[in-house]
Amino acid sequence: MRMPDDHTETSYETPYLALLARGAPAAEYERPVLRARADGAPPDRLAALDRAKHLALRVRAELEDRRRREAELSALFATSHDLAGLRDLDAVLQAIVQRARSLLGTDVAYLTLHDPAAGDTYMRVTDGSVSARFQQLRLGMGEGLGGLVAQTARPYVTDDYFDDPRFQHTRTIDSGVRDEGLVAILGVPLRLGSRVIGVLFAADRRARAFERGQTALLASFAAHAAVAIDTANLLAETRSALAGLEAANEIIRDRSAVIERASDVHDRLTALVLRGGDVHDVAAAVAESLGGQVTFLEAGRCPAAAVNSSRAVRHGDGWYVAVSAGGELLGALALSGHPALDPVDQRTLERAAMVTSLLQLAGRQAGEAEQRVRGELLDDLLDAPGRDPRLLRERAARLRADLDTPHVVLAARAVEGAVDPAPGPADGAASADHRQRLWSAASHLAATRHGLAAARDGGTVLLLPHDGRRSASEEARRAARQLGAAVPAGVTVGASAPVPAPAAGPGAVAAAYAEARRCLDVLRVLGRDGEGAAADDFGFVGLLLAETGGGGEDRIGRFVARTIGPVVEYDTRRGTALVATLDAYFAGGMSPVRTKDALHVHVNTVAQRLDRVGRLLGPDWQTPARALEIQLALWLHRLAAPPAVRRAHGGASPGRDRPRPE
Repeated sequence: MRMPDDHTETSYETPYLALLARGAPAAEYERPVLRARADGAPPDRLAALDRAKHLALRVRAELEDRRRREAELSALFATSHDLAGLRDLDAVLQAIVQRARSLLGTDVAYLTLHDPAAGDTYMRVTDGSVSARFQQLRLGMGEGLGGLVAQTARPYVTDDYFDDPRFQHTRTIDSGVRDEGLVAILGVPLRLGSRVIGVLFAADRRARAFERGQTALLASFAAHAAVAIDTANLLAETRSALAGLEAANEIIRDRSAVIERASDVHDRLTALVLRGGDVHDVAAAVAESLGGQVTFLEAGRCPAAAVNSSRAVRHGDGWYVAVSAGGELLGALALSGHPALDPVDQRTLERAAMVTSLLQLAGRQAGEAEQRVRGELLDDLLDAPGRDPRLLRERAARLRADLDTPHVVLAARAVEGAVDPAPGPADGAASADHRQRLWSAASHLAATRHGLAAARDGGTVLLLPHDGRRSASEEARRAARQLGAAVPAGVTVGASAPVPAPAAGPGAVAAAYAEARRCLDVLRVLGRDGEGAAADDFGFVGLLLAETGGGGEDRIGRFVARTIGPVVEYDTRRGTALVATLDAYFAGGMSPVRTKDALHVHVNTVAQRLDRVGRLLGPDWQTPARALEIQLALWLHRLAAPPAVRRAHGGASPGRDRPRPE
């Protein structure tokens, strides 16, 4: 049999070239062979046609594969281009799964991301999913197909997940996959360098054999997707950093303004210290800088929150910072009308408190120096009567005191043995503290009244101007109240008669001080500690009491008890008014009629009361000797009584017309 030449062989291939040219289906490639066999073609021709058919089918498959690859690459490049244009991470992730599903033509596509904190991967976004349980899955490293991909950084594919023994099946993962109805699954890693950041999946709800090219295609797409995810993350971090920088710049601008304001306040406070400003100047400077209202509070008015902290603290509606020096609380600065303070403004308020403490200390030192000078001048008036009056006037003028005008001398002493309501040291230390408080209060009073003060005889002596508007007694009581406000135990004050011109006769000051001391002693003898009085308040009884010396109060008490004790006890026990009746009886010249008028009672009532007095004191109580003793005891009893009782009994002095008893 003759072999066909090249032309003949080519004639066998011609129909297949036509089929390839028009892209005919694979089934049509059998027709030339069937037609030749039907025409009775020899075996060699049939064999040649069969070879041409197989070659044509191979060419067709190659062309189909190339067209598919071209389409996939075009889709891949288009997807990469689209991903590159996305800036939002959520949009990037959603585009990734949508394109993966479209490229592979699967029912579902989804993506999991790695959670460094939990050490697993979690479902981040899905496309085509219908199961809520599946959309919330978390896969531990090595669990299920996705966990194995994440752990090994290699792609895995299965045409039937539940029958594939390669994977570690867990109840949670299998339940989610079964709810979604997935069967065939392809998973590829999302890698950045050597790090796996997640897994990209394509899956069908029926058995399917994913081709090697499809795996490679999804892996290539996953590489682009990982870069897109990283880019989106970087852009998000960049935007966050830019926002942070903008916020930081805004903070820096604000801080710069605050620091500049704080620097201005610092300069102003420094200038205040240099020129000798006071706390009011500091408060005004801080208020102008920070806004609101700034006031200085004395130590006794400071809230506990400010006392216990050296920093500016919020209390109620204001800010407070303690003003202290050497552990001693001097007061506090209070800022109101300012709801919030930043740290720099707080430091400004604290710096103002430090400046205030410096000014307070400087003022205290100056005051103490002035107090010493005032004390030295008063000591010279008391102890050196031969001093040149001109020099005394000059020294007084420098202290803004005028020794050519009337003055009153006050002798003041802190009450001994009284209990301080606040916890404190031992009695001796407490007494010393009371004396120090008395001295400080007396010095302040003398400075504000343009007078003098000195520590003397365990107490304090004051020389204060006397304008005649108040009596010496009133000056004593007023000083007792003012000084007693600073001394918890109270202060007893005795006053002299006014001294016309201390500078003209310095010896008169010493004599007046002796008189004030006698009044002070009388108050102590009568048990009237914490009060103030002058000699006129006691009359001749005061002169007698001043000479009793130590222990006089005991003798007075025994005398009163022995003389009118039964009457006093009867009144106390029965609530009667026999003592008041005796006072009115002797004041009315021992006349029952004038007594009943003074007491506003019936004359029979007076007679009954006097009869009761006679039974208590004895029948001779109206004899001249007994009557004198009884009247003296009544005076002593009244003087030793509380002020309210003395007023009720017409607290007048002997030798004066007493007011009528009520």
